[in-house]
Amino acid sequence: MYKILKKEIVAPNIFLMDIEAPRVAKSAKPGQFIILRIDEKGERIPLTICDFDEKKGSVTIVVQAVGNSTTEMLNLNQGDSLADFVGPLGTPSEFVHEDLETLKAKKIMFVAGGVGAAPVYPQVRWLRQRGVNVEVIIGGKSKDYLLLVDEMKALGAVVHIATDDGSAGYKGLVTGLLKELIDAGNNYSEVIAIGPMIMMKFVAKLTKEYNIKTIVSLNTLMVDGTGMCGACRVTVGGKTKFTCVDGPEFDAHLVDFDEAMRRAALYKSEEGRALHKAEEKKEDHVCKCKTETGSDK
Repeated sequence: MYKILKKEIVAPNIFLMDIEAPRVAKSAKPGQFIILRIDEKGERIPLTICDFDEKKGSVTIVVQAVGNSTTEMLNLNQGDSLADFVGPLGTPSEFVHEDLETLKAKKIMFVAGGVGAAPVYPQVRWLRQRGVNVEVIIGGKSKDYLLLVDEMKALGAVVHIATDDGSAGYKGLVTGLLKELIDAGNNYSEVIAIGPMIMMKFVAKLTKEYNIKTIVSLNTLMVDGTGMCGACRVTVGGKTKFTCVDGPEFDAHLVDFDEAMRRAALYKSEEGRALHKAEEKKEDHVCKCKTETGSDK
């Protein structure tokens, strides 16, 4: 069992958890993910690692309650335990293997949309701990949906904010802000974008126009996490790749985003149906109790 050491609501339907998992914390690297199960009958939930503390033996995850399984997780609290917490899985970010002096000569921009700020955080931390200067665009629907802004700033990263409604920072999409920064003379060596699939698609489209190397994380496609189910297939450079074992990070300019979005939409609808079914069962149970007691209270 893996104990929940901390639970914190960080935005509407988005929560952060620290999980006691010493072996995972000891081996984790930026870009990797874990798979958890709430209980023995629970669904496998793949989540990118937000942070890890080898000394404390803890791993931090950020979860958005959008389907049945993640909504069930929202009901868990500090002191509860998860049945399974497996990892680290996937391939670490490629910069982990780069020469440090080469990295220090680069100007890297991260683009984090919504909960994409979670997997961006350990990458920024890893680079800042080694003296690499980075910038981050954090985007959200409104200021209430901006994640880890203060934490990124505390690392010494230059942080830019974009909100759809203009309640904080730049009013508009992260792509609009990124274009403004590039046109202002910022010569970015590389862009790393993590967030909604549609956001990553248009970041890739923009950076291709400027010939800027771009990496994206396709973590939302993962299901099994071991390459056995084949559900996370994606076409990269005309070749079939498996997000869970070959990724989750890929060259954005080679990804077939239209195919990836169709696959992601399929999983989203399945999770939605599962959530709707669970809610119907709950309502049926309440109605049955009312009938049996003869009360509407």
